[in-house]
Amino acid sequence: MKPGNFFTQLPDALDAEVFEDVLASGPVRIERIVSRGQVTPPGEWYDQEEGEWVMVLRGSAHIAFADGREVVLGEGDYLDIPARMRHRVSWTDPDCQTVWLAVFYPVT
Repeated sequence: MKPGNFFTQLPDALDAEVFEDVLASGPVRIERIVSRGQVTPPGEWYDQEEGEWVMVLRGSAHIAFADGREVVLGEGDYLDIPARMRHRVSWTDPDCQTVWLAVFYPVT
């Protein structure tokens, strides 16, 4: 066992969002995402077969849903997105890094 720190060696994410697996075990995957002003490209939606639990650890972001709702997330805010719920990142802070913790899990 070796401890780690979620905030060490953060990529700049100036050109593109950075997605890094922290842990993958069986059907569960934990990911670190670093954004800086990036959004999901217009017209594109995430539509995943697994559930996704996300938390903003640093920065801020907006997540839009296909039904017109939008959720604003700040530091410490989290959201559980059910499988097959179409969503997209509509805004991330362009002035600082937004660091996400994302947990993908199977639907039971």
